[in-house]
Formats: sequence, structure tokens, C-alpha cells
Amino acid sequence: MRKRSLTAATTLAVLFASAALAAGPAFADSSAVLPVKQTGAVVVDGVHHQVFVSDPANGKIVVTDYSGTVVKQLSSLPGVLGLELSPDSGTLYAAVRDADQIAVIDTATDTAGTPFTVGDNPVSVALAGGKLWFGYGAAGEGNIGSVDLSDDQHQVTLGEEGVFWYQGPTLDAAPGSDTLVAGSPGQSPVYLASYDVSSGTAKRLAFTSDAGSNLGDLEVTPDGKDVVVASGAPYHHQVFTTSDLTADGQYASDAYPNSVAIAADGAVAAGISGSYEPDVYVYRPGATTAVRQYDFPNTGQTTGADLLADAGLAWAPDGSRLFAVTSNSDGVYSLRTLDAPTKAATTVTVNAPSSATRAKQLTVTGKVASNIAVPAGARLTVTRTDLESPTGKALPAVTAKSDGTFSFTDTPPAGGSVKYKVSYAGDADHAAASGSDTVSVSRAKTSLTLNNNGKLYDYGKAVKFTAHLGTTYKNRTVEIWADPYGSDRPNKLVKSGKVDSHGNLSVTLNLYRDTKLTAKFAGDARYGTASAVSTAYDRVSVSTSVSGQYKSQSAWGHTYYFFHKTKNPLVTTKMTYYPGRAQKFEFQVYYQGAWHSGDPMYVKLGADGVSRVQITGDHSQDIGWRFRVRSSYVNGSSGDTVNSTTHGAWKYLTFTK
Repeated sequence: MRKRSLTAATTLAVLFASAALAAGPAFADSSAVLPVKQTGAVVVDGVHHQVFVSDPANGKIVVTDYSGTVVKQLSSLPGVLGLELSPDSGTLYAAVRDADQIAVIDTATDTAGTPFTVGDNPVSVALAGGKLWFGYGAAGEGNIGSVDLSDDQHQVTLGEEGVFWYQGPTLDAAPGSDTLVAGSPGQSPVYLASYDVSSGTAKRLAFTSDAGSNLGDLEVTPDGKDVVVASGAPYHHQVFTTSDLTADGQYASDAYPNSVAIAADGAVAAGISGSYEPDVYVYRPGATTAVRQYDFPNTGQTTGADLLADAGLAWAPDGSRLFAVTSNSDGVYSLRTLDAPTKAATTVTVNAPSSATRAKQLTVTGKVASNIAVPAGARLTVTRTDLESPTGKALPAVTAKSDGTFSFTDTPPAGGSVKYKVSYAGDADHAAASGSDTVSVSRAKTSLTLNNNGKLYDYGKAVKFTAHLGTTYKNRTVEIWADPYGSDRPNKLVKSGKVDSHGNLSVTLNLYRDTKLTAKFAGDARYGTASAVSTAYDRVSVSTSVSGQYKSQSAWGHTYYFFHKTKNPLVTTKMTYYPGRAQKFEFQVYYQGAWHSGDPMYVKLGADGVSRVQITGDHSQDIGWRFRVRSSYVNGSSGDTVNSTTHGAWKYLTFTK
């Protein structure tokens, strides 16, 4: 057999324990990545709460807990496929195809004991009639064998069926049953046979070739009466009686059935390999309509969803969980734990107005729905989450009408985003569910100002900025952020705190660039958010010096630098550095009572902020003329925009013989 989630010895204990489990916390569906390249079978050990997944490609069995967390990996099992648990869940039997053995594993310690050496290529194992049966054989040599577990020597018997199966068949049997069922995997048409093994040998009871094509999985019902078959075609799960293999119904699914698992109480999980359809259909015992469907997400790179592995379903013995092995387009396998699978999926829709006025009554409506009608009077809990109750406040519970609809009124005490969550705890037939909707509740406006907007300051000036907050409810905290111009300086929180009794919060900053300051108020339950912006402008530091003169003296109302006609003046400028910055150098001559400009030039600053300009030419022609020079930073034209335009002082010079 490929999987088994029921053990006869634990059935009663599990049933008695289920009441306590139901009283505990609910478990949400979950998923965990499996470290496998391929899967052969999956079984669930309810005693130790373990899941075993065989990986023939890597030659190992991966052991996880119920959440999918890997607790151990059993290696050196080349080609391991079929798995079977002993009645007491103490031993796991594994068909190790490429070693011609059946591994015997202690589930309490997850360690391997002495294996059974059997026939060529064992692929499946099943317990029936007091023996361990196995399907074995390569192509053209399929057969059935057995291991006598009551014999100390564990006698192996081969060739129970003669030459009948093309390759090793898939086997299964109900717990404690004397009837063994075998099917031909991947074959078209599928051969299906049942055997009476009560005598210790396999005596064929029935045979059919009407079990579809491309067998992916089969499982016998707990009462041993029927076998459910998952073949790639037809596009439903077939049911046959084990006594004579006549058709005994079907479970609706979809294209390419490939897996089936049956719980202790007879609930059936029918799985398919479908990229665009629901992947698993769960039926309660005796039901003909699925109580629940699961459609796996797409975690790969293609448009289709993750695919259910062949024989990739298994129940927890208590029926509380269904485990599913899936793979995506990248070859990544996952173990999905599906909680309360026999409970009908339930939805709760909540409809609240999109907006409302604070302290005014509003009405919320909704509906709890399921494919199995929710009982009239179902109790629903209501929680309101808002700025006053950020962790949620319980409101009076409401009851659903016979059609599942409900409504209630509330007067929101706080403004802002208000969420109403309605929850249904579920019952014996329905899974828990919740829904929510959000209302935008009005809040009053407050005032917030920030001074010094538009003012111009000298480089490095200490400037006090004051934010003023108007009326609020409880929150009196204001933040002040400073964002200097230039991508190399981040927007930074420079002050945060409660305003004083006058509503003011101040911070003093030394300005080195044009800076945008923003005051922010986060709002409270009754007053909305507010912000104010103030942009303060800042000059650069600039100084200019002249060298090479033979004297300086006051003349014509200014200090003049006097140069011999043979000397070239050197003008040195020191300016606040910024990458790529250039200073604007201006040269003017005094003529007929006015200063006249020559063509300005832009001179790059060095990394030290210094630039030098030497005035050359035939200065014998400049004797007696008056000149002046100036260095400036011009926002934009000087290569950047992080400061405001700043002009340096004029320097005056003249030439003599």
C-alpha cells in the first residue's frame, strides 16, 4: 500500500481523545517545504504525531511533525516507495525497491532495524490476514509476495499470484481485514484484483479491467467493503466492492484523479492533478456531495497552481487533519496540513458604510454562509478596532437569522479607520470563519503652523523653528522633520515631543543648506492628522582674496589693490564645497562714471572649496584704469541647487607703471 493513516489499536483512543481536541485551540491550514525530489507515499503516525514521506529519488524517508517541520531524515533507502504502519503504530514498513528489501523502522525512535530481504523491486506494502504483503517485480515480472510476521525467521513467500501483473502492483487492505486489493500502477487499462488471504496464501476473489487508465492510487474503506480508485481517467473517483469488484458508486472530482485517502470514520478525500481546478474533494461518510474543496495556490513560475502528488493524501488517525503533498513548477515539494477537512467551509461577509460621522449611529449588515446551511440563531461575536481600542473591543454578540443574515448598530466613539470584525466559531458541521469591513469615520480638523517659512539665513546660522498646535483631543505630540536640499542628505526627525501649555514645540538648527522643515501631527481619536511646511533658505560661505599687489590703500571710496604693470593679479576664492560646484567669477571696468561687465566665467572648486583665477594680459594698457572682481554662488548655474544664491564682496584693483 502507499499510505495508511488509521491503526486499529489506536482507533478507540483517538475517538475518545477527539472531544478534548475539539475543546482546544483551532489550527489553521499551513504549509511547509519538504526536502525531497520526488514522493512515493505518505503515512501518518497518530501515536507519535509524525508524518512519513518517502522520496525514491533521494533514497530517503522524511519525517515531519504535524506542522510539516522536519524532525528526521532516514537515508540509505534507495528507491523507497510504499509505506505501511503496524496496528500499534510502533513499526513502519517501507518498500525499498532498489535494495530488494522492506525496511523495518521503529517509529518511537525513527531508527531502522534489520530489513526483510524479499523479491526483486518491492514497490508497495500492506498488512492483511496476519502477514505483510508486498507488490514487487520489474516490467514484465510483476507479482505479489508476503512476509510471515508471526514467524521468528520472517519467512518470505514469493510468486503468490503466478505470472499475472506486468509490474509490481499497488496493494491495500482495511485494518484487520483478510481481503487484499491490488492494482496496476500507470497501466491502461488498469487491472484491479481482490484476494482472500485468510489462509495465509493469496486466493483471487475477483478481477476487473474496468478501473480506468493510469492508476495513481487506491484505498480500501475501513470496513473493507469497498475500494476507491484514483485513475487518470475517468474524471471521477471510482468505487468497487472488494468481494467481486463490481461498480459501487463514484465520487465526483475532475480531470486526472491521482490520489485518495479514507479516514477512520469513512470520510473520503479524493484528489486530482489539476492546475486550474480544485485539487481535493472531501466527502463525509456516505455522502454523495463534497462537503469541502481545496484549491492549492501557485507557488511556482507558471500560471497553473501547485499539483497534488500521486498518492499524496493521508488523514490523521483522529480525522482532525488531512495532509497533502504538492509540488510546483520549480520542483519544490510542500507538505500541506489541512485543518478540520470534514467541516464545511464557511464564509462571513460584513458590509459597513464606507464613511460615517463620529458619535453618530451606523448600521452594519452581513451574512454567514456555507454549502451546508448554518443553523438559525448561530451566535456571532463582534469586535471593533479603532484608535481608542487598537487591540479591539468586544461589542455585543449578534445572532444570524435562518437565512444567515445579520445586522447590528454601533455608535463609533473614535474617528479614523474603524474596523468591524464578525466571527463565527463554527460547530460540528462548520469550520470557523470571520469577516470584516472598515469605515472611514470623520474627525475634526486642527491647526498646525511652523514659522520662518521663506526666510534667508547666512551659512551655519543657528535658527529656532517653532511649531504651534491647535486644539486636539488626547494627543499633543508633534514631530519636526528637517530635509536638507540634496539627495545625499536624508529627511531626518529632529524633534518629537509634547507641545507646551501654549501649544508650541521648538527646535534650533544650524543651517548649512536650503532646508524644508515639516511639522507633523499624527491625529487622535477625534482630530485628524495635520502637517505644516516651512522652507528656510541658506547662503554659502564665500570669501575672496587678492595677491601680487605692491600696496593697498583707500581710493575712490574703496580699498584698492595696486599692481605694477608687469604683475598678473591672483584672485583666490574660498567657498562652501559641494560636488560639481563652480563659482561665478565676474570682472568689471569703470568707464565714464559707471561699472561695465565683461563676460563672466564659472570656475570649478577644488575638494577644499578653493578656486584661483589669474588676470593676465598687457597691463601697460591698463595703467590708470579701475577694475573690480567678485566671486558668487548662483543657485542652479553653479552646478547645484542646495543653497541660495550668494554674492561675495567686490575686490578693487588698478595698475601703475
